[in-house]
Amino acid sequence: MPTIAKPTACLALADGTVFTGAGFGATGETTAELCFNTAMTGYQEIMTDPSYAGQVVTFTFPHIGNVGVNPEDDEAGAPVADGMVVKWDPTEPSNWRATENLRSWLTKSGRIGIGGIDTRRLTRAIRQQGSPHVALAHDPEGKFDIAALVAKARAFPGLVGLDLAKDVSCRQSYHWDEMRWAWPDGFPRQKDAVHKVVAIDYGAKRNILRSLASAGCDVTVLPATATAEEIKALNPDGVFLSNGPGDP
Repeated sequence: MPTIAKPTACLALADGTVFTGAGFGATGETTAELCFNTAMTGYQEIMTDPSYAGQVVTFTFPHIGNVGVNPEDDEAGAPVADGMVVKWDPTEPSNWRATENLRSWLTKSGRIGIGGIDTRRLTRAIRQQGSPHVALAHDPEGKFDIAALVAKARAFPGLVGLDLAKDVSCRQSYHWDEMRWAWPDGFPRQKDAVHKVVAIDYGAKRNILRSLASAGCDVTVLPATATAEEIKALNPDGVFLSNGPGDP
């Protein structure tokens, strides 16, 4: 593990376990559920996946941030996860598609990151406790009220029973024809669709919509509040129900 001379971030679990590390991204505090993801790539896609609303994501793969971020890889318009936990402090990106580094991207979107954490130990705690409630704080001065952070983690009500879909769903219907990314032109458009599909957005990822378009579908996306009458009025060949955040 890296040696951190002065911790600038703190992660407090509701059971009283506390991790300190190097903060990056936005400053301040957030309370959330804690989860982990074992993917070796796609940290930007994970942070912008609406399914992670209300959660802080622990990345078990150590090299996070090394390819930067770019607008084409967003699953939503901006980061949705509340924060991120990584083993190593993010490095400067080295990738031809990068338009920004991870630190500034998180800062602009108000998301907190903490590095220098024993993510193996933390992941074991998540497995044992099952999405523990946490408080995550970032202060460049390294001043933390540990007892208060633990109390905030314990007071967090959790996600069970919340209608998070209404927070991440689109507000009005729209048409989608963008297909999967392909070299060298990027995202082609579907011009020869053979199936008419209605996608209900409970927190849909853009790559799922791209997959539908690539499969020959003419996709109309409706908000999570869409009624059966609104769906039937479009006379679709099929209806797709997206995944989303929280307790189904």
